[in-house]
Amino acid sequence: MSSKILNVGLIGFGLSGRYFHAPFLSVNPRFKLKTAVERSKNEAQEFDSSIENARSIDELLSDTEIDLVFICTPNDTHFQYAMDALENGKHVVIEKPFAATEDEAKQLVALAKEKDLILTAYQNRRWDSDFLTIKKLLAEGKLGDVIEYECRYDRFRPVVPTESWKEKKVDVGGNLYNLGPHLLDQALTLFGTPETVTAEVRSVRPNSEIDDYFDVRLGYADKLVVLKSSLMVYENFLRYTIHGTSGSFIKGGLDPQEETLRKNILPDEKPWGVEPENRWGKLSSADFTGIIESEAGDYMPFYDNVYEAIVEGAELAVKPEEILRTCRVIDLAFQSSAEKKVMKY
Repeated sequence: MSSKILNVGLIGFGLSGRYFHAPFLSVNPRFKLKTAVERSKNEAQEFDSSIENARSIDELLSDTEIDLVFICTPNDTHFQYAMDALENGKHVVIEKPFAATEDEAKQLVALAKEKDLILTAYQNRRWDSDFLTIKKLLAEGKLGDVIEYECRYDRFRPVVPTESWKEKKVDVGGNLYNLGPHLLDQALTLFGTPETVTAEVRSVRPNSEIDDYFDVRLGYADKLVVLKSSLMVYENFLRYTIHGTSGSFIKGGLDPQEETLRKNILPDEKPWGVEPENRWGKLSSADFTGIIESEAGDYMPFYDNVYEAIVEGAELAVKPEEILRTCRVIDLAFQSSAEKKVMKY
């Protein structure tokens, strides 16, 4: 095991930087969270007084000691900031959405390859409790061959917030860019490239400036995958409904890591990522019908993999070709919704 420590810079210290990345980076001895970009605030220093402050992107990228940059800024800045970071010789992790389009994503992947740098997307939901549980059930053959897979990620926000950029009509905005990458990445990880993409993307709330509802359907020769999200679902506990040739699995609730991190509990606290029993799913089959204890969620393997890819040449867990596929499906979903057509992948 290498003893090298990677110096990390965070571009942005909002929800993503503060509650997702900083906690994991701060307790992992392979990383030193050296600098955070905040144009006027000092919230990074409130989290950890040893973190340095940069008042601009250029200031951070000109620091030759920074090895790795996490881009945790509004969606429409991801592409340019990532291009700048790569041009300055930094390895890069981009929050979702990775880019606005597949074409932008291809430009980033090509530049990273040219510069021999590691570039990946923060698809942390692959390490959610529920998804790890579903992967295990499928690997063990408990459902047989999947016929129908539906995943929902709903919220109830009938009053449109006025202060959040995520609720504004901006470039690369809306719910398909916000929650869509999570649902798509999980489904594509499980089932691979679809044959077709069909989508309905719309606004359902009064006075909403963004698309706050989507229904994306991925067509495969042997199964249908349905991915849905709405910000107007009062009863939003349901997450997964999976039907296979040997059984069904139904599960609700969200992985507990985000709510734990928001309580300022660091991820070296044990036990970590353990779901409450009321979120465990139910398996129904001829062999067994009953509650299945959820696997513990843990985002740390994502960070360890990034380190190992940079320092030891390991294969990325979230690979460039997988990122491009997700971006392409988002492009096709928007096109399908606008043209009312089934799109071939």
